[in-house]
This record gives sequence, structure tokens and C-alpha cells, in this order.
Amino acid sequence: MGHKTITVSDEAYDALAKSRLTNESFTKVILRLTTGKGSARMLLQHLKSSASDEELALRVEAAMKRTRRARLRPAEA
Repeated sequence: MGHKTITVSDEAYDALAKSRLTNESFTKVILRLTTGKGSARMLLQHLKSSASDEELALRVEAAMKRTRRARLRPAEA
């Protein structure tokens, strides 16, 4: 794996440092924040860049309502 040196402002460094999880390298933070595979952020970006689709919007809304109504049940021992 190659290495690159980049320059960021103090503000950007502080924001990146605050985004770090325990024992996470800055490389992993950057990849986590920029690739976003499976994340809600990536879904929203995709939807914003897509043409309007009323049927899709209705399905997403219905799924959100089902999720909000869901109740967790205790696991059986």
C-alpha cells in the first residue's frame, strides 16, 4: 500500500479526529466517510441525483412507517 501526504486545515483535521472510532486509523476514517457503502447517506445522495419517482417515494415512506411501528421482542433463553 502506498502512502500520500496531504495538507488539511486545522478545522478539517479536528473534524476528522472527532469522527474516529476507537483504534481507527485516519485512513479507515476517510474510507468509512467517503465510501459509505450501505449507508443512509449514500442512499440519499443517490435518490437526490435520480429523477423523481413517486412509486419509489411511496415505498420508502411505507417501509419507514413499518420500521417505526416495529416492536422488539425479548429473546428466548
